[in-house]
Amino acid sequence: MKGFTLVEMMVALLIFGLVSAAGVSVLSFSMDNQQVVRARSHRLGEIQRARQALKADLAQAAARRTRGEDGRPAVRNLRGGEQAVGGPVLQLVRRGWDNPDGAPRASLQAVEYRLTEGRLERRTRWALDGAAWRPPQVLLTGVREARVAFLVGGQWIETTPNGTHQPLPQALRLDLALDDYGQLTQLFVVSGEGA
Repeated sequence: MKGFTLVEMMVALLIFGLVSAAGVSVLSFSMDNQQVVRARSHRLGEIQRARQALKADLAQAAARRTRGEDGRPAVRNLRGGEQAVGGPVLQLVRRGWDNPDGAPRASLQAVEYRLTEGRLERRTRWALDGAAWRPPQVLLTGVREARVAFLVGGQWIETTPNGTHQPLPQALRLDLALDDYGQLTQLFVVSGEGA
């Protein structure tokens, strides 16, 4: 009866060790890629949710000015672009606020988008005029800068015109500077009508 020699056993163990090491390294690489893909998918989902919130608000925009907590009326029915430090990126009034409980309130809702410490936040008020802003909903993180521009009369402008009877712009452009993606520009149709 003939068996394996020591040299043949050593060669077989070496080949098995190389194949095992390659398998472990492929598995490790696959796991690392899976984590990267999961993180990227989560980030793209965050960007898409922020876009959907803006799209829904702008599709329901109403040409109605509001009053602040101090009682002073806003000078524009759709505000943004002033870029004041700590100020809103965008303020608007939207239609279609669901009221399943039949609460005594309007179907219009004041909405504000604000950039705070690298977060794009959306917040609303219970009442259109004079009410305090509710706690914010964080839409997007890792935002260095957020700017808006409005398409009015075929031209992009940074602020909408003052006045009570100004029509809504045709479109809005949102320019974001993100930590991971760099510059990101999104366009939205403003399809709301006068209130």
